[in-house]
Amino acid sequence: MRNLAIITLFFLIPMFALLNEDISWERLSINLIRKTNDKTSVRGKLIELGISAEGDYENFRYKQIILIFISTCAVILLGLFKYFSFIAVASLSLAVGVFILYLTEQKLNRQVKEHRNRIESDFPTIVEVLTLALSAGETPLTSMQRIANSGSGSLAYEFSRVIQEVSDGQTFTYSLDAMGRRVNSLAIRRFVDSVVIAITRGAPLIDVLHSHAREARDIQRNNVLAAAGKAELSMMVPVVFLILPISILFALWPSIANLNLFANG
Repeated sequence: MRNLAIITLFFLIPMFALLNEDISWERLSINLIRKTNDKTSVRGKLIELGISAEGDYENFRYKQIILIFISTCAVILLGLFKYFSFIAVASLSLAVGVFILYLTEQKLNRQVKEHRNRIESDFPTIVEVLTLALSAGETPLTSMQRIANSGSGSLAYEFSRVIQEVSDGQTFTYSLDAMGRRVNSLAIRRFVDSVVIAITRGAPLIDVLHSHAREARDIQRNNVLAAAGKAELSMMVPVVFLILPISILFALWPSIANLNLFANG
């Protein structure tokens, strides 16, 4: 009964506090989020995904707080019905909160990884289209705008952000460099550096893009070969641990059965 009273008190105090209209819990949570250091680089990941507003970062953290609060309430209710001790409820609530933080961070990391993979997979084709447009006499900005308007995908979206920044008054080279810093990809960083240097120094841009297209194709082929190698190793697991033992068992079973017959005879 003592544990039940402690857990009930632990549950009712936050509920009464939440019902208090004099306290703005949303404002307190947002102030806490703003004061907390971003140790997992969530802001940078959101910017890379095209979510650059400070309010989006606050919403991400606020959703984490809401999920942790709901899970904590569920754990407390479970403790009320199962008569868990206060230490057990506190430990389980802490474990569930850490698990929710881990899941949400991993989901964001997975989205960033998929975004980078889409960019790198689209890069060779878009560079070739950009080279063809420049060969036809268009300027780099016009070619990039054509790709941004007609194309789809993560890299075309990054190009549209570059066009938007240029329309807002930024220089083309500065916007390109910002895209290279925003997208965490070595191929994109090399491409941006080469284009900026070629534009600044007046070097032939078509030759630079041709070399980058060949390099991008080589990188994409190496990535496909590496993925195929990993898939081959993963396919060996069921063969070695499932199919091979069953095959050996079928091959040896008649001999084992005959030996048992001779032994019984």
